[in-house]
Amino acid sequence: MNTKEYISSGIIESYILGFASPEEAGILECVMKNNAEVKAAFEEAQKILEELADAQAIKPPDDLKSKVWNKIQNERQEIVNKIVESEIPLEKPQEEIRVIGNTNWKLFAAAASVLFLVSLAGNLFWMNDQSVNKDRFTALQNEINNLDSANQKMNQKLKMFTDPDMMIVSLRGVEKHADSKAVVFWDKKTKDVYLNAEDLPKAPEGMQYQLWAIADGKPVSAGMYSEEKDSKISLANIPNAQAFAITLEKQGGSAVPTMENMFVIGNI
Repeated sequence: MNTKEYISSGIIESYILGFASPEEAGILECVMKNNAEVKAAFEEAQKILEELADAQAIKPPDDLKSKVWNKIQNERQEIVNKIVESEIPLEKPQEEIRVIGNTNWKLFAAAASVLFLVSLAGNLFWMNDQSVNKDRFTALQNEINNLDSANQKMNQKLKMFTDPDMMIVSLRGVEKHADSKAVVFWDKKTKDVYLNAEDLPKAPEGMQYQLWAIADGKPVSAGMYSEEKDSKISLANIPNAQAFAITLEKQGGSAVPTMENMFVIGNI
C-alpha cells in the first residue's frame, strides 16, 4: 500500500476517534515518525474532527460508541469470513498466490473505511439536528457517498483477486513511464478481460487508454478503458494472448497501437 492509499484507508480517523486496535495504532504511530506526509494528514484530520466537535456542542448518546464499535466488528468479521471461506487451488501459480496473499491489507482498509463511514454518519445526524453549518453538512454527505463508492469498488477487486478462475497479469511501466502500472484480470473460463488502470495518469482531453493483447506476436485490440469500466465491466473477449499492453490513443481508439504512446506492458 502506498502513502496515499494508507492515508485514504480511514485508519487515521479510526485512531483519532479511539476505535483503532492496538496493532493498528502502533503501526500508524510508527509510520508517522517516518513519513511526513502521513503525519501531516493526521494533524489535518485531527484539526477537522476537533472543529466538528466544537461546532456540534452536544453530547452524543451514551450508547453510541458501543453501537458503532459493534457494527464495525460485525462488518470486519463478515469480510474476514468471506476471504477465509474462499478456496485457493493448489495448482495456482506461485506469483498468483503471492498477489492474493498481499491483499490482506485491503481487508483492514475496507474495515477502516466502514468505521469512517459510520463515524461520519453520526456526525451528520448530530449536525443536522443542530442545524450547524449547511456547507459542512453537505461536504460530509459527499464524503460518505465517495467512501461508499470506494468501498464497493474495493469489494469488487477483492472478489476478483480471490476468484480461482481469474488470471492476474501485472503490467509495468515502460522506460518513459516507469511509475505507471495496471492489472489485467483474465477469466480463464469465459476469456473475458477486465482492467484495473486507476494508477495510470488521467488521460488528457480527447484521449483514451486502449488495452492490447499480444497474440502470436501481433497486437489485437482488447477494448477501450474508462473509469466506469474499471475492474467491473469486461473490455473484450480474448481467447489467446501471450502479453497485454496499454497505449494512449485518440478518443475511440486506434486500429493499431501507437508504440511511442505505450505506458505499460506485461507478459503472461
